[in-house]
Amino acid sequence: MAPQRFHEQFDQIQSSLPDVPLAMGPDDSAEFIYEKGVVLARDGEEAQVVEDAVRAHFTATDGLLPDDVRRSGPQTNRSGITRIHVGDPGRGERGADLAVAGALRALRPAEGRVGRRLVSRNHVVSIAVNACPGDEPVPAPATEPPNPSRAEGAYDAVDAVGVLVVDTGLMHDYRSYPLLSHTDGDAQVRETDGEGILQQYVGHGTFIAGLVAAVAPNTDVTVRGTLNDAGAILESDFGEKLFDAVDQGGWPDILSLSAGTSNGRVDGLLGVAAFMEELRGRHTLLVAAAGNNASATPFWPAAYASLPDYADAVLSVGALRGDGEFGACFSNHGPWVRVYAPGERLTSALTGFGTPVPYVYQHSTYDACRYGFTYACTCCSPRHTGLLSEARQATSGKPDQVMFEGLASWSGTSFATPVVAGLVAAHMTAHKETDPRAAARQLLAANAEFAEVRGAHVPALRPSTWRPVPVGPA
Repeated sequence: MAPQRFHEQFDQIQSSLPDVPLAMGPDDSAEFIYEKGVVLARDGEEAQVVEDAVRAHFTATDGLLPDDVRRSGPQTNRSGITRIHVGDPGRGERGADLAVAGALRALRPAEGRVGRRLVSRNHVVSIAVNACPGDEPVPAPATEPPNPSRAEGAYDAVDAVGVLVVDTGLMHDYRSYPLLSHTDGDAQVRETDGEGILQQYVGHGTFIAGLVAAVAPNTDVTVRGTLNDAGAILESDFGEKLFDAVDQGGWPDILSLSAGTSNGRVDGLLGVAAFMEELRGRHTLLVAAAGNNASATPFWPAAYASLPDYADAVLSVGALRGDGEFGACFSNHGPWVRVYAPGERLTSALTGFGTPVPYVYQHSTYDACRYGFTYACTCCSPRHTGLLSEARQATSGKPDQVMFEGLASWSGTSFATPVVAGLVAAHMTAHKETDPRAAARQLLAANAEFAEVRGAHVPALRPSTWRPVPVGPA
């Protein structure tokens, strides 16, 4: 059974994609979210094979008419993906989609013959559920420095490392934060609701940009608002949007991505296959978040780091808890996670340093860690009651509200990721290394220490300007 917060996030994402019926998969276990009644296939001959096989399967078993199976959306795009309708998305509850499950089964014999996957669910790629954040932001005093604080070093436009952040857009007054003076990109589409209250996940991209700039001052950071819509996008659109993001300024040295999804498989996402193939032939290093499900299930695109063809091009990042010695309770883990970095209660810019802006918590904290850990983790501390948690509101009153004026404390693999991206960039500057992939290899070989994650000793990177946060019992 999925935890309550996942159900709350499911409803939140469904409201951000009102015309896309969604289901939980593969059951109610919260492994991923996907579009009901639709599967994905590669354009051309494979799409035809999928369409024919699914049509034959359903007309034989479910009595659907041949025209019920049809393609939709653009037939050609750089991602090379076709959406194929395989049933009525209105049938069934959100916890399952029998039409999609039947379509996947229908293609298994053909996949066995050709030796590769022909069909996929159309997953939701998100920062809001599976990838990040691990909690909601908490206001941080303006009198305290960010954490990590600004590293030594000057900015030099001639040799600054280019870092592209694909995330939510920048807050309108982000330049009031000194560390973001060399940051540019897309604006957040909508920051507040009709009552002037910050929307959920607004500031996510600004917070990440601030972390990169703190760890690596000699960077040109560009933020693309690809995930502006509540941090959620369909897999069928995601690959194309990634191409759009790199097209605007060229392929960067480092691409920092704090979003993704599980898919129940170990061979990647069909919707980003073309982008990943292009990435492999470029010099860009993709630094990607491992996700916040406290799971060992591969999380994509981060898990491409475990595939031999992409091991040099992708660096997957898990999160350490506040003291930096152990894994954070929420962090995904497993052999596909290449490195861990501080990701619990980091401090960076959420909004500009102007007029205070209110925020209403969406989720209630738990009485104990929802993943079974016994330290004072972000599941239960600091305490707050959220808007979406109706049962908690009934006993605790109305949801809690806070005011943000600049800095915030926030947790998730979303934020461990830009810390590592910044460390790679700083290594490039310090060692005059122009190849980001070589810099990542050198950094891991020479500077990685170790932490304990689920009983295993794993590589860990900790910035010199990062301050451990005391961790006490729950």
